[in-house]
Amino acid sequence: MSDLRFEHVDAEATLQDWQHVHNTIIPTAVLSLDEVRERVRRHRLEVAYLDDALVGCSTVRPPTSEASVATVIARVLPAHRRRGIGAQLYARGLEQARKLGADVIETVVLATNPDGLRFAHAHGFVEVDRYVLPGDSVPFIDLRLA
Repeated sequence: MSDLRFEHVDAEATLQDWQHVHNTIIPTAVLSLDEVRERVRRHRLEVAYLDDALVGCSTVRPPTSEASVATVIARVLPAHRRRGIGAQLYARGLEQARKLGADVIETVVLATNPDGLRFAHAHGFVEVDRYVLPGDSVPFIDLRLA
C-alpha cells in the first residue's frame, strides 16, 4: 500500500475532510461543520489519507464515567474499501479506547452500509440494537465486540 497516514482532527481542513467522509457514508444524518466542531470537543476524531487522497475517518467516543463502554467507528470511502484501511483505522481507534479505560467496545453502522456490517461482523461485533433517528427511515445498528 502507498503511504497511509492519519491526522488528528484539529484544523479547519481536517474538520472539513472528516465531515466529508461522515456525510458521504451517513447521508441520513448529515452534519454541519459546527456539529463536527462540537463532536471534536467530546470525541477523538481522525482522518486517513492515502498519499494525498482522503480515504476515511474514525471516531472514538470515550467511556462515560458511569460505564467503561467506548464506541469505535471506522469509515472508509467506497472507492478505497477492501484494502485494509478500515482495519488500520479500527485498530487505532481500539487502541485509543483501551487507553481511555474502555472494557467494552461498541460500534454503530447505518443499515444501508453492507460493507460496514460485514467489516463489523468480521471483526467480532454482534448486533445489540437497532434504532431510527427522528424523521429518518434508515435504522442505525449498534454492535458490541463479543
